[in-house]
Amino acid sequence: MTKNLDGLDLELYGLEELLESRKKTAKLFSKIVKILAPPPKLKVSEWADKYRKLSQESSAEPGQWRTDRAPYQREIMDSVNDPDVESVVVMSSAQVGKSEIINNIIGYFIDHDPYPMLLLQPTLEMAQAYSKDRIAPMIRDTPALTNKISDARSRHGDNTLLHKKFPGGHITIVGANSPAGLASRPVRVVLADEVDRFPISAGAEGDPLSLAHKRTKTFWNRKKVSVSTPTVKDASRIEAEYEDSTKEQWFVSCPSCGLFQPYEWARIKFEPIGMECIHCRELHEEREWKARPGKWTARQESNKRGFHLNALASPWESWANIIREFKEAKKKGPEMLKTWTNTTLGETWEEQHEEEDIGALLKRRIRYHADVPDDVLVLTAGVDVQNDRLEVEVVGWGMDDISYGITYQTFYGDPGQSEVWETLDEFLQKEWEYEDGGRVIISAVCVDSGGHYTQEVYRFCKAREHRRIFAIKGKGGTGVPFIGKATRNNRERAALFSIGVDDGKETIISRLKVDFEGKPGYCHFPTNEDRGYDEMYFKGLTSEKRRIRYVRGQPKIEWVKKNSVRNEPLDLRNYAMAAVRILNPMMDALHEKRKAGASFTKTQAPIRKPRRRRVVSKGI
Repeated sequence: MTKNLDGLDLELYGLEELLESRKKTAKLFSKIVKILAPPPKLKVSEWADKYRKLSQESSAEPGQWRTDRAPYQREIMDSVNDPDVESVVVMSSAQVGKSEIINNIIGYFIDHDPYPMLLLQPTLEMAQAYSKDRIAPMIRDTPALTNKISDARSRHGDNTLLHKKFPGGHITIVGANSPAGLASRPVRVVLADEVDRFPISAGAEGDPLSLAHKRTKTFWNRKKVSVSTPTVKDASRIEAEYEDSTKEQWFVSCPSCGLFQPYEWARIKFEPIGMECIHCRELHEEREWKARPGKWTARQESNKRGFHLNALASPWESWANIIREFKEAKKKGPEMLKTWTNTTLGETWEEQHEEEDIGALLKRRIRYHADVPDDVLVLTAGVDVQNDRLEVEVVGWGMDDISYGITYQTFYGDPGQSEVWETLDEFLQKEWEYEDGGRVIISAVCVDSGGHYTQEVYRFCKAREHRRIFAIKGKGGTGVPFIGKATRNNRERAALFSIGVDDGKETIISRLKVDFEGKPGYCHFPTNEDRGYDEMYFKGLTSEKRRIRYVRGQPKIEWVKKNSVRNEPLDLRNYAMAAVRILNPMMDALHEKRKAGASFTKTQAPIRKPRRRRVVSKGI
């Protein structure tokens, strides 16, 4: 018999079974409490450090996530956990891990604090690519997420490419250009990526970011996160958001005096490479600065947290490489310098608005001693269709995007009749002679189909696609790619390319400002009287300017005419530039052939293998 300390017979009284039963009950309640108890409170960075795994295809350092690798990310991620913060803005360069910040926030809300979420990308295609290339690998390689979202390859309908359900919530991935994706179910969290590339309006519905934010109205604890590399000053959406925020900068302490300061390009020295302290003026190399403690410093009060980052702080980018890329961009002119400023410094580009000096462009002209200068490797043409004429410019292209105006011609006649088209066709087949006797033909032509003679343009181009004569249609607006996907949705089944004319005009005006002959992008023009490059031509070439206009409270860049001068020269140069972009020639190979005295009059002139989306017929 079992005895207690007093020698009583517990079994006799049935107490032994009672004690065992109580022990089992206590264990059961302990298990229930563990199951039902809320998970320990974690911040986004803590969750990532504990659970997040980086995937091999999306990271140079696959494996366990470590916020300490780029400590400036911690405060950005954890600001989402602050109950007093509704909006978070990140204006940054590339190569600072902003996509992974978004991914960690997504992972946190899937696993630790489930709620409905919406992720916006600029276009539907980018949304699909982000889902496949970023989100799917994260779910696959992070065990905390794998069991909460079903395999996309299964027949389970909860996990599709653009909509994924998990216990307690879901995430929908949409393009900002898709009104349908912005107008359905309510969400607590809106994540907007690359907002400067968003269209001004989602169809006829209005500003896509505002539409997305309206879907959070029913949640008292809503979160709005906007992330982007900036673009043009006063027209950048992320810049406007950042200016309305706490305007925080990442400060690091000086290795010598210990005082905190931001990474600033103006204090970077090239020889030896380092940054000068703003306080004690000591110069320290990159390794020393990046080893120092850092903190975020706000420049104004706001309930919207705003963070600015440049690539100088990034552990994945070296200062030597940043300096090298700056020197290359400076050599190549304003276009590349603008890109470098946006993507490396994370700053907006401030356009120079001085008027183009027509006199300076006229003085730039030189006399050609042959049909085409010897440095021309490719000829393209742009054709504009008016009610009583066809206007044509032939442009020569050399290395480093250096261009040569060859001729500007007008063929009068009714575009509704065949005669003027026959004249154009004969002109486009001409062989052009170099000074050494070599010859070159026009390799690609873009014909504007946006006027009153659309079907005539389609018929003309369809019959000559083997000579790379293509119909085009201009499309204005910010974020429209210069060369769009070719379609054949017309009666003639002709290849029709969409051309982002605003992007092209910006490139042309930037190149006209390149004032040093031989510099990338420099534009040559002839003084030869029969070429068409007189004062009226240059007035037409510079007849438009950029203007920022606000539409529904959002800045919109548009091109407007300065005066009553016709703008066909600007349009034609745009079309000729589109033709060389569609052609995509191998300029290095052509340069070697030209040095050997070759002519380019046959279909064998080397071109790059075209991308799938481009419609390229046989022959040149």
